[in-house]
Amino acid sequence: MKTIICFFTYFILYSFAGWVLESVYKTLAQKKFVNSGFLNGPLCPIYGFGAIIMILSLNFLKERPLLLFVAAFFILSVWEYIVGILLEKIFKTKYWDYSYLKYNFQGRVCLKNSIYWGILGVIFICLVHPIVEKLINMVDINMLFYANIAVAILTLIDLIISVIAVTNFENMVKNINDMGIAIKELKDKSKEKIVTIEKNTIENAESKIKELKIAQARLKLRIYRQANRLKKAFPSMKSETITKFLNQKIDLKRLKENIKKKNKE
Repeated sequence: MKTIICFFTYFILYSFAGWVLESVYKTLAQKKFVNSGFLNGPLCPIYGFGAIIMILSLNFLKERPLLLFVAAFFILSVWEYIVGILLEKIFKTKYWDYSYLKYNFQGRVCLKNSIYWGILGVIFICLVHPIVEKLINMVDINMLFYANIAVAILTLIDLIISVIAVTNFENMVKNINDMGIAIKELKDKSKEKIVTIEKNTIENAESKIKELKIAQARLKLRIYRQANRLKKAFPSMKSETITKFLNQKIDLKRLKENIKKKNKE
C-alpha cells in the first residue's frame, strides 16, 4: 500500500513539475502567461506518467549515464508518440505538430525533443528523483494518503470539465451560429410586420432578440477563452474548428462591454 501511495505522490509532483517547466518555457517564448497542458489546473499528466515509466524502467541504469540517456531518448519518445496518437483519436485534434522541424516522425516526435528527453532522463534518474524519494519517505504515509485523495478528486473533476469542453466545442460554435440565425429571423419578421402587429408583440420580439444576443455573447466569450488557452498551450495544434473560430479576431473588451450594456437595458 505504501508503494502505491508513494508512486501516486510521484505522479502528482512530477505532473506539477512538468506543468511548471512547460508553462515557464511557453510564457517566455510568447511573452505572456501560458497555462500549459490539456487540463485547466497546474498538472501535465504526460510528465507524471513519463516519470513513473522512467522510475520503473530506467532506475537500474543510474550508474550508467550514457546508456540511461539512450534508453530515455527512445522510451520517452515512444511515450510522446503514443500520447499524441491517443489524443488525436479521442479528440480528433493534433495537439502538437513537429512537421516544421528537421528529423521528425509523422510530426508527433522529433530529434530535438528526443534529445531533450534523453538529457531530462539522466538528470531525473541521477539527481532529481533520489532527492524527491528521500523527502517523500520522510512524510507521514497517512498525510500522503489523504493529500493524494484530495488531489485525485480535484484532478478527476478538472479532467471531466476539460474533456466536456473540448468534445462540445463544435456544438457550442454551432449554437452561436444558430443564435445568429434566430436573431436575424426575429429582426426580419419584426421589420416585415411592424405596421400590422401589436406593440406588445414587437416588445416580445425585441426582448427575445436581447436575450439571444446576451446568450450568444456570453457563449462566444466562453468559447474564445477555452480555444485561446488551448492554442497558447499547444501552439502547433491543428484543429480546423478552433483555428477558424480564433481567426474571427474577436474583440474581448467590446464583447464584455456589450454584455454589460445589454444587461442594463
